[in-house]
Amino acid sequence: MTSKKDCGNHGHKRRRFVRLLFAVILTFLLIALIVILLVWAILRPSKPKFILQDATVYAFNVSYPSFITSNFQVTVSSRNPDDRVGIYYDRLDIYATYRDQQITLRTSIPSSYQGHKETNVWSPFIYGNSVPVSPYNSVALSQDQGAGVVMLMIKIDGRVRFKVGTFISAKYNLHVRCPAYIQFGSRTSGIMVGDNVVKYQLATRCHVSI
Repeated sequence: MTSKKDCGNHGHKRRRFVRLLFAVILTFLLIALIVILLVWAILRPSKPKFILQDATVYAFNVSYPSFITSNFQVTVSSRNPDDRVGIYYDRLDIYATYRDQQITLRTSIPSSYQGHKETNVWSPFIYGNSVPVSPYNSVALSQDQGAGVVMLMIKIDGRVRFKVGTFISAKYNLHVRCPAYIQFGSRTSGIMVGDNVVKYQLATRCHVSI
């Protein structure tokens, strides 16, 4: 009888120890999670500030029946306004749209890290050869060119991570929208930098969402 009682006591103590160990580990993980959330809340990163500085137009025309051929080089800067948080740009793709329809291929921007209060500048080429567009947009673009002003949207989609000390966050989606007003003909405000190549100084603030 005594032997059976001792075995029962040992089994009970072992179960209590396992439950206590599980409770300690769970409490530790909960405290660690709370600390991380508090630090993240206190040091909540600010969104990077993007500016479309200029656009150089090498080609931009509409061909029959509804095709757009375009070739641009754009200069985009990004500034990290935070003095405590760094930013990893893991993936950035830039392209142009006209009236919400994509008219160029996506161009990848190399991955990079942006330190506190730092500014990154990129000057990628974006282009599209005989890209089909809706007949409505083809007519609208011809009318805009005739009027001398075309409004394009330079878009950047990507993935970013934030670094606080040694802690690196999960990946977040980044969406940047930069309006670009391009003037043609006698109303052009650009600078001729080659045969039929015009550079436009824009300095346009972009809308950033994360």
